[in-house]
Amino acid sequence: MFFKIRRDTLIILLLAFILIVCGRLIIYVAYASSAEVAEGVPIAGIIVKGNDIVPIDSIRYNVQNSGLREGSYIDGDILKTSIRELPVTEAEANAEKFVRRSTIPGTKIAPIAGADVTVNRDTGIVTVTVIEDFSTINITGNKTTSSDNSNLEKSTSVYNYSIAG
Repeated sequence: MFFKIRRDTLIILLLAFILIVCGRLIIYVAYASSAEVAEGVPIAGIIVKGNDIVPIDSIRYNVQNSGLREGSYIDGDILKTSIRELPVTEAEANAEKFVRRSTIPGTKIAPIAGADVTVNRDTGIVTVTVIEDFSTINITGNKTTSSDNSNLEKSTSVYNYSIAG
């Protein structure tokens, strides 16, 4: 049982087959010729749990300042960054200190009373558990200022916002 195939269709099919085989061969040669780098487990990401007020981005920023950031990797019990090498336990302790210093943006209020940072050495995922406690914050010393806006013109805009109170 033979199929009738036109000559131009056969040529197109053969060219497609050759292109696929050449592409696979090039990918294999590129992989085989690449240098093997046994760097360890890269830091994959940061998971933040337990925060209500302090934004996740500012907590992540502070954790990344301790060395637990993208581009760093874990080799055994050593965290290797682009700048230095330190034990993973020391990086976790530094991250806990930095997380406790996280503030609410635009203020100096740091409501984080405790933090626990753990690094999974198999996957490279950093888990940060935060405890926010507003009962320990002294905000009675803060003063607000008021200004007299009586000399300003009344706005005729649909969006009438007051600048200071």
